[in-house]
Amino acid sequence: MSQDITADCLNMIMNAKRAHKLELEVSRISNFLIEVLEVAKKNGYVDFKKDKSKVKIEIKNLNSCQAIKPRFNVSSKEIEKYMRRYLPARNLGILIVSTSKGLMTHAEALKKEIGGSLIAYFY
Repeated sequence: MSQDITADCLNMIMNAKRAHKLELEVSRISNFLIEVLEVAKKNGYVDFKKDKSKVKIEIKNLNSCQAIKPRFNVSSKEIEKYMRRYLPARNLGILIVSTSKGLMTHAEALKKEIGGSLIAYFY
């Protein structure tokens, strides 16, 4: 267990996927993790239900997910470079970007022409 709750959760999701499990329960949660899972849920990668102190995650259409470390600060012009680095193909997957307008996918950030900090990727 590290200090980064989001990275730990994404690692737990990938470990469950590798073990051919479709559901997992995470007890260390934060509001930031819930926001990351919301973005992934909107794009169809996971589904989750939050209880008081736990999150039950159901893996949907997911091949891979991982936290991006170190968290690179990028402008809207630099996002394309990181898309090539972390995503396997042009229209496959999402980068989650933390901007001044909240968490969003790289496509939304490009449309709004704002940059931010790279958090994670899903595909």
